[in-house]
Amino acid sequence: MKTGFDNDKYLKIQSEQIKKRISQFGDKLYLEFGGKLFDDNHASRVLPGFLPDSKLRMLMQLRDYAEIITVISAIDIEKNKMRSDLGITYDEDVLRLRGEFENAGFYSGGVVITHYNGQASADAYRLRLERMGIKVYYHYTIDGYPNNVALIDSEEGFGKNDFVETSRPLVIVTAPGPGSGKMAVCLSQLYQENRRGQKAGYAKFETFPVWNLPLKHPVNMAYEAATADLNDVNMIDPFHLEAYGNIAVNYNRDIEIFPVLNAIFEGIYGESPYKSPTDMGVNMIGYCISDEEVCENAAREEIIRRYYYALCKLAEKGSNEHEVNKIALIMKQAKLTTDFRRTTVAARAKQEESGGASAAIELHDGTIITSRTSSLLGSSAALLLNATKYLAGIPHDKKLIAEDLIAPIQKTKVEYLHGHNPRLHTDEVLVALSLLSNHDEDCRKALDELPKLKGCQVHSTVMLSEVDHKIFNKLGVGLTCDPVTKVE
Repeated sequence: MKTGFDNDKYLKIQSEQIKKRISQFGDKLYLEFGGKLFDDNHASRVLPGFLPDSKLRMLMQLRDYAEIITVISAIDIEKNKMRSDLGITYDEDVLRLRGEFENAGFYSGGVVITHYNGQASADAYRLRLERMGIKVYYHYTIDGYPNNVALIDSEEGFGKNDFVETSRPLVIVTAPGPGSGKMAVCLSQLYQENRRGQKAGYAKFETFPVWNLPLKHPVNMAYEAATADLNDVNMIDPFHLEAYGNIAVNYNRDIEIFPVLNAIFEGIYGESPYKSPTDMGVNMIGYCISDEEVCENAAREEIIRRYYYALCKLAEKGSNEHEVNKIALIMKQAKLTTDFRRTTVAARAKQEESGGASAAIELHDGTIITSRTSSLLGSSAALLLNATKYLAGIPHDKKLIAEDLIAPIQKTKVEYLHGHNPRLHTDEVLVALSLLSNHDEDCRKALDELPKLKGCQVHSTVMLSEVDHKIFNKLGVGLTCDPVTKVE
């Protein structure tokens, strides 16, 4: 797989920048981490070579005097918002994140429930966490946020929030995903710390948009597509342009909140240490792109992937037409169509030829492998067999799983488990291959090729089952589907 990002350089210069910012403030620094602290799969997709746990690696050297606060929005709890990359809800991901932090040796502090307005689901979640021995704090919805600075910076604004008790000089504020209210938690803490006579600073580590890439760079446009459901908009930072005469890219929520941050800093220090939202950031990722073309093409693939995901969500739930329209507009601005994704073209050509649901995978050497639905296998299951056979040098016409072995599995699915679809899914094919691998050399060789699928791209002409989605996700495959409902 081609790489376009120097991860070692990133670890070095990014950690140096964070240390420099920590030394800028005195008693305590609240460091907001945007995006994923680890499992940053979006960054890995648009910046090939970026490792998903790079941010966590940087912070490991600071863990002895750092603690982590995890933030979740009461709105996301109520809506059962999902992490699409992991297939779990945000409230479950909070617990997963805390476990990962503690396993890495970090002290994991309290959980802050933001946007609280008496939601029963938030109350139930708080009770659940408290029974587990986790401290939970409420931060309330503030009328007119973020524009009503006078109310926000008052006893009825931030002063109404629970004060989050912390004990270490570096407080890392993170969340399962964007829009959770991390910045507001940091600002509220600055206000509350000042009331208690404690000086505290704030800095922001937001990976995207990349401030020193052009506004319409594919990497920045991919971020806008990824946050289309939040209605985020990438913008030229007007404060930075006015202060320095230089163009820097930020996004609407940071630009909107900047006057609030300035007002709070002025109240604490008499003046603000920052002249722009971009000044608040410590992001060095733009300096570590080693191959511009590789990253641009990866970002274009991501925009299309997000478009297909939104289309399928619209077909299933019918509630996100605005999200679909926004990503379609981004594609138009990027002069991009779904035909840029080679697997899309190949899968549709295979469907036209075969007359049934089809799929295609692009391997790392650029080879396209296709498959179709049959009476025995779904197209995605057949695709795994075809791809691993190709990688293992096994002839395409060689049947790894004999028909007389598939028939009993189909009988169990339909007659005993009362299923409607007798075709084998991806997980069932892999189990069958595993059982046969003890006695069949080709089956063993095919299984051994599975790791080579990581980072490959797949397209299906129909929406796949949840099982197939999870299998491709575990294999590290980038999957898109046409928004067509059909038994696969």
